[in-house]
Amino acid sequence: MVDQARAKKMADRIQVIIAKRLERGVRDPRMGFVTITDVQMTGDLQHASVYYTVYGSDEERADTAAALKAATGMFRSEVGKNLTARLTPSLEFLLDAIPENAAHIDELLREAHERDTAVAGLAVGSAYAGDEDPYVKPRDLDERDDTDEDEADATA
Repeated sequence: MVDQARAKKMADRIQVIIAKRLERGVRDPRMGFVTITDVQMTGDLQHASVYYTVYGSDEERADTAAALKAATGMFRSEVGKNLTARLTPSLEFLLDAIPENAAHIDELLREAHERDTAVAGLAVGSAYAGDEDPYVKPRDLDERDDTDEDEADATA
């Protein structure tokens, strides 16, 4: 059984190590502006999936992916030097789809707002088909007390 807290701690440490190495620079001209967003470890602590985002076009993303794939061995040796574990996990760099997902969600929210505005525009001149409030409401106690007093006065 693997301790999930240990796996999370190791993933966080790997993320910091790789980010610091990227900050110092990699001698590959294909490398773009990279941000390490997350690291996920397997249950046996033998494999780390490193999620990253790249600022730029699709061509820059492809170039950066190739540069990261070529530098995987260098990153793994850097992780091995700075990680206090018996075995150094293998690394896999995966493009994180956060910016694309965020843009898609923004587009959906914009569309929903436009539809809400259109519905509100249609509702401005409309009227209810029946009563405005078709639900039966309970009578107030004050009204009942007044009618009881009126009935008592009438019978006396």
